[in-house]
Formats: sequence, structure tokens, C-alpha cells
Amino acid sequence: MYEPIRTKSVHSAVARPSSDFPHRSREEELDIQLAGHLAALLAVTDELRALAPSDELDVAAERLAGQLTRLRGASPSRAGVAGAASSTPRLDALHQRAHALAGRALVVAASRADTAAAILSAERMDAHAVTVVA
Repeated sequence: MYEPIRTKSVHSAVARPSSDFPHRSREEELDIQLAGHLAALLAVTDELRALAPSDELDVAAERLAGQLTRLRGASPSRAGVAGAASSTPRLDALHQRAHALAGRALVVAASRADTAAAILSAERMDAHAVTVVA
């Protein structure tokens, strides 16, 4: 009544571990994710520094760059800070973006038990939350 299956299952080929490509550990993947979130947060922080310079943002940018250097082993490339005309809606949008990025970095830092990155991320979340609410 039914004809037997004559081809090999595609699922059995996937189930076997392949040595054709390198695999990363969970820790390596979390390191990559955390570095990505911190790099994006640094880029937004540099943009905020260009629109509304402050000592707090300068210190935060340096601390973020330090964490990225620790994670990647090399200092991050950064855009120069040039003065630009600031608008309140643009600043608010950047603060909201920075708050979201800091939150993502906090989640990844907590899952990989990176206390220094988690503390920095939480501090940046607080700093941007105060600005967004105000």
C-alpha cells in the first residue's frame, strides 16, 4: 500500500556534528553579542557627545571604550566628536536608543556573569532613563 522511503532523511544529516566549519562556545557567542551592544552604545554616546557635550558623556564613552578593548583585545574605532546643531526630539531619540542598547548589554552581561560590564550598562541605563523621563 505504501512505498518505502528510498532516500536518506535530511534530518539525519543535520543531526550529525559536522567538522566542516568551526563552532563557537556559548561564552564566545555571548562575548560577541556583548561587544556588539557596547559598540552600538558607544556610537550613540559619541553622537550624543557631538550634539550635547558633557563631562559625564566623555567619562561614559571612555569607560565603554575600555570595556570594548577588554572584550575584543583591541581598541574600538570611533568617529570624531564634532559640534552639531542639537534638537530636542533628536536628543530624546538618541537617549531612548542608548537606554535600549544599555538594557540589551545588561541582559547579556548578566547572562555571562560579567560584573564590570553589567554595572556599566546599568549605570548607562539609569543616566539615559533620567534624561528620557525629564
